[in-house]
Amino acid sequence: QVQLVESGGGLVQAGGSLRLSCAASGSIFSIDAMNWYRQAAGLQRELVASITSSGNTHYIDSVKGRFTISRDNAKNTVYLQMNSLKPEDAADYYCNAQGVRSTWSDYYGMDYWGKGTLVTVSS
Repeated sequence: QVQLVESGGGLVQAGGSLRLSCAASGSIFSIDAMNWYRQAAGLQRELVASITSSGNTHYIDSVKGRFTISRDNAKNTVYLQMNSLKPEDAADYYCNAQGVRSTWSDYYGMDYWGKGTLVTVSS
């Protein structure tokens, strides 16, 4: 199996910064996309940023210029640097990894989620 563990959430004042990390471990053969989603209370989960194994990135418009996603392929880790945080950025942030996992005899597609890390932004 594969496990994703997020860290780095917390309480920050508006205008401040946080850096989220997500480390994937387990029977990983390869990871294609690594994504950060967020879900605020009463709202649907939304894709915030994604990065492919080759480094191509995508952001939702509301975080462009403020958030930066990066990854360390050797460590199977993805980061989300969040600057100029706004109260509307407050949410549970979830890491998602898509790729291929392996067993002793075969390979399977994988799509795993972390348990989330809470980001609170005070105004």
